[in-house]
Amino acid sequence: MRTDTGQVFHLEDYKPTDFLIPETHLDFRLHPERTIVKSTLKIERREGVALDTPLILDGDELKLESICIDGVALGDNTYVVTPDRLEIRGLPEAETFTLEITTEINPTANRQLTGLYRSSNVYCTQCEAEGFRRITYYLDRPDLLSVYTVRVEAETSAAPLLLSNGNPGEKGTLDDGRHFAIWHDPHPKPAYLFALVAGDLGVITDTFTTASGRPVNLGIYVEHGKESRALYAMDALKRSMAWDEEKFGREYDLDVFNIVAVSDFNMGAMENKGLNVFNDKYVLAEPDTATDVDYAGIEAVIAHEYFHNWTGNRITCRDWFQLCLKEGLTVYRDHEFSADMRSRAVKRIAEVKGLKAHQFPEDAGPLAHPVRPRQFREINNFYTSTVYEKGSEVVRMIRTILGAETFRKGMDLYFERHDGDAATIEDFIKVFEDASGEDLSQFALWYDQAGTPNLAITYDYDQATKTFEIEIEQSLKPTPGQPSKKPMHIPIQFGLLGTKGREIRPRATKGGLVKDDVIHLRKRKERFTFSGITERPVPSLLRGFSAPVTMTSELTRSDLAFLARNDRDEVTRWQALTQLLNSKLTSNSKRVRGGKPATIESSSIRLLGELAFNNALDEAFRALCLNVPSESDIARELGANIDPEAILGSRDALILAVAEAHGEKFEQLYNELEHHGAFNPDAAGAGRRSLRNVLLDYLSVADGNPKRASKQFKQANNMTDRAAALNVLVQRFGTSTATNDALQAFEARYGNDALVMDKWFVVQAMQPGESALGKVNELMKHQLFSLDNPNRTRSLIGAFSSGNQTGFNRADGKGYQFFAETILTIDKKNAQLAARLLTAMRSWRSFEPERREHAREALASIASVAGLSTDVRDIVERTLA
Repeated sequence: MRTDTGQVFHLEDYKPTDFLIPETHLDFRLHPERTIVKSTLKIERREGVALDTPLILDGDELKLESICIDGVALGDNTYVVTPDRLEIRGLPEAETFTLEITTEINPTANRQLTGLYRSSNVYCTQCEAEGFRRITYYLDRPDLLSVYTVRVEAETSAAPLLLSNGNPGEKGTLDDGRHFAIWHDPHPKPAYLFALVAGDLGVITDTFTTASGRPVNLGIYVEHGKESRALYAMDALKRSMAWDEEKFGREYDLDVFNIVAVSDFNMGAMENKGLNVFNDKYVLAEPDTATDVDYAGIEAVIAHEYFHNWTGNRITCRDWFQLCLKEGLTVYRDHEFSADMRSRAVKRIAEVKGLKAHQFPEDAGPLAHPVRPRQFREINNFYTSTVYEKGSEVVRMIRTILGAETFRKGMDLYFERHDGDAATIEDFIKVFEDASGEDLSQFALWYDQAGTPNLAITYDYDQATKTFEIEIEQSLKPTPGQPSKKPMHIPIQFGLLGTKGREIRPRATKGGLVKDDVIHLRKRKERFTFSGITERPVPSLLRGFSAPVTMTSELTRSDLAFLARNDRDEVTRWQALTQLLNSKLTSNSKRVRGGKPATIESSSIRLLGELAFNNALDEAFRALCLNVPSESDIARELGANIDPEAILGSRDALILAVAEAHGEKFEQLYNELEHHGAFNPDAAGAGRRSLRNVLLDYLSVADGNPKRASKQFKQANNMTDRAAALNVLVQRFGTSTATNDALQAFEARYGNDALVMDKWFVVQAMQPGESALGKVNELMKHQLFSLDNPNRTRSLIGAFSSGNQTGFNRADGKGYQFFAETILTIDKKNAQLAARLLTAMRSWRSFEPERREHAREALASIASVAGLSTDVRDIVERTLA
């Protein structure tokens, strides 16, 4: 674990390395505790660099065994070495020379799960962002590109599988019974994309023929006995490869593409060139063990990591400040892929829900930062929703502003101009300016200004002149380090609705720029006037959620209900419904906190019923409408003085009122949606199950009886329905006999399946109320729980702290105290995991005073501990600032 040094890195301080490493040869002699790594590096001094300039290489907990230049061992007086740094002086005067470094590392003891580690008898690497320096001394930064040749040697019986990046080369067996394999990657890459996997794994194979007719051998490696559960991942991979050729003209460039699934992994997956390493959560699926959400997640993450081959690998980042250049862009690409594979509207709503649940709070709190940060203390803490999801939204806005055809021209130019480069945001913006002739300098502020813009919107209809005016004012609150902001270019996709939802086409506009169906807001305040409007329209703004903003407008509850019933854009339709419900849920939360009963409008109840029974709508969309805003959604709308218990009371009151009003029809629809055929993870099947399962919750609330949920749990022929029933039992019937019986049956059936048992831990961590903390403490002592496994830790500690609003945010502060103690324990084992879990405290200032003080005390207790990792120290101090 790297303890905090207090060093802060700034974008403005970037400068190229003094030396290049055009060729890297690595030789691994694998051993569980004493792996020997010999690196042979071709070093080139950059032109103009002084001969007495030392070569300084990065390390992290390394043990140096030997060091040579051009075959000659270096004397002690020519270099200075620590576990974290190697400085070599008195270098040869020649322009190029060969440096040989031998290090010894202990993969088994490496519980940080970065660099080379060994878990479940499998050797695995994770080098992004700065893990390669835990393997050998190197210039470990993304702008240092090198061609890698790797030799891996291991005991044949312990590790019959030897994989690395690129194409396979020579392999064989040595006299001592060990064996070796050589891999060569012809494409220069930074060290963070290096990968090695060795062990005993099963495999499924397939082939893909590229658009130019070149065959590619595909392999997905998993634990023995789980091969059949990787078939959907293989199908998703082949669809991803074909889609990228069709939509972006990107063809795969190696002879093989391999994926390895491991159970101990800090991230979802890693895009190492030609050898993707995955958390097995995003590879393994079959109907009895994976939900529809799991299948969709596998499809998206497989695509995401494959798409990185071009947006991240062939074109990488100049420095880590440009992280969104690969991540935001690739998230946009995987979103588009999933939209084409499934319901585009439903997928887009899911993206918006995620953005509002995670990125908006990040923007509104002490951890706010621009899509391209200008400084960082620990780069691992900037793998955030802002970089990924908001970064994707910025790319989407470029497409909205320029149009699909020009956007594709810009992407083609980006690939042509920067293939093999370590690029910057400026490079990315420039290709679209060159492709379109547009000046995007104002738009580029999206990369550099933190925070979520708010649009204050007023309307004016003049019957006499038949004109309709929209005035929009943008504002952006101060964020850490940015007290004032400039106006941004915000594309607002829109429509005007007349009687029965008829689209009204204005004859002309004046004022600000309106192009096709997009309002281009570029000033702090602008007025847009539409003529030829013969009736008062209801404006439908931000269709498709065309910009990551919030809106306050003069739309009445009647207007919002009209949009929810009639708008042809389902995203705006859902947003109108959500806004309508949120306004009532927030006001009821205040009533409940004041000791008054919640009041429910019959109009909202009728509207939800209309949407639920509208067979013209996608079943998945109907389910989204019936899934009323979550507790965290309501808390975000309140913004301050939050009382989680009052929010839960307000939400439950609405659900009960809707359930009682529509119970008979809900039961009829629930029964109609029952499906007895084979499970299919496609969009239609997933939509049907999602609607049926949200109805199960309503029906269980209406009759106050666990019998229906118990029956579904017992009779379910797939994990989606079984897990949904279990969730209803835990959420609605707590520690009832029916709930305990279901939990025991689930454990008995799946106790040997780690991924499925993660769901078992999650559902119990989400049990509402103060009793949840006792349940979490009890589960931490369970024989299947371990803080050493990131998935298991996230399933219990992560679910409790991020998802259980009442259980975690207890009025007595015990939830925060428990969390602080647990974070300190995890930090000693896995600093990255601890820091990411700690972000659950980012909104602590928004709670009512008593909870707020308890949260501050918990954070302060973490900050007061000496020897914190850089990761945790960075998060806790920014959260408290």
